[in-house]
Amino acid sequence: MTILDTAFMEVALRLGRRNRGATAENPSVGCVITSTQGEHAHIVGRGWTAPGGRPHAETMALANAGDAARGGTAYVTLEPCFHHGKTPPCCSALIDAGVTRVVAAIADPDPRVSGQGFDALRTAGIAVDVGAGAGQARRDLLGFLSRIEHGRPCVTLKLAVSSDGKIAEGEGKSTVITGPQAHAHSHLLRARSDAILVGKNTVIIDDPVLTCRLEGLEARSPIRVVVDTQLEIPATCTLVTTARTVPTCVYCTNTVPADRIQALKAAGVEVVAVDAGADGRPDLVQMLQCLGDAGINDLMVEGGAQLAEALLNADLVDRVALFRSPNPVGANGVDALNGLSLDLITGGSRFSHAANRTCGEDMLDWFTRKG
Repeated sequence: MTILDTAFMEVALRLGRRNRGATAENPSVGCVITSTQGEHAHIVGRGWTAPGGRPHAETMALANAGDAARGGTAYVTLEPCFHHGKTPPCCSALIDAGVTRVVAAIADPDPRVSGQGFDALRTAGIAVDVGAGAGQARRDLLGFLSRIEHGRPCVTLKLAVSSDGKIAEGEGKSTVITGPQAHAHSHLLRARSDAILVGKNTVIIDDPVLTCRLEGLEARSPIRVVVDTQLEIPATCTLVTTARTVPTCVYCTNTVPADRIQALKAAGVEVVAVDAGADGRPDLVQMLQCLGDAGINDLMVEGGAQLAEALLNADLVDRVALFRSPNPVGANGVDALNGLSLDLITGGSRFSHAANRTCGEDMLDWFTRKG
């Protein structure tokens, strides 16, 4: 690997983030095609996975490069696909285009690919190098990797807490904790997620919309998912009345009467009944597996102290976006994790501090699961 390999892969990684959360079940990949003239290499093609997952990044980059791809190098953030799906394999496209080298960040764990893409390229006489930008690629593609390797999406828990660790002024009270810059960044996180998950109480108390309301990104609103054991959310709530516009899914237990399920389905809500866990609520592992089966790579959890506690207790949280306000709420406020200490996240035993940034007067800290 060379310094140029690292630099060109960084461009590919940035391109791969462009449509994160909008590529359906497919990974959000970036690709750069370079050509060398004399001693100087320069970019002749750029591509990234399109909304809905097609065309793939390599296809876009090769089309962008045209004949200039012949004899060039392709930098791609994930092993090029080998299998025939709704589009021909990207390996075949790279071979036909006449590239002489492929630099990939990481291998694709999908059993339909899993090294076979690299083998096909090498068999065709194309040099293959793997590993440039691998760490960042794994972070960027964590949702896809989790779904393929573990059968469930990457779970990002988003919390907005006061300086004294509260999420509301009191039980049943809708409370604004953070300022406008933090709110805007939260909406950006929504745009980068395939689905957003809240608990029943959040719907009843806040009547949220759960869409992305950043100008220009409204179409990037995630699928809205609610955990509601006995389907108690009202038919008049915003999530139900707008379900035909923004896809909405509710997970309940399989003990819910059929007529209650049909009432929500009639409003355009998808209802999925799963087994009850030990606490009588929908089994979270089974629910996440269902979401994985539906092609959800990145799931953001945005509401409910009970839901946050349950996911943490089940060790199902992969990342935490912790927004912290400098202002207190007071002793009567609702604890962020329903009685669990925030030290579970910030103390370093389970999560590592990954990054931080300011959002106006608030602070955003990122934590990632260890191991």
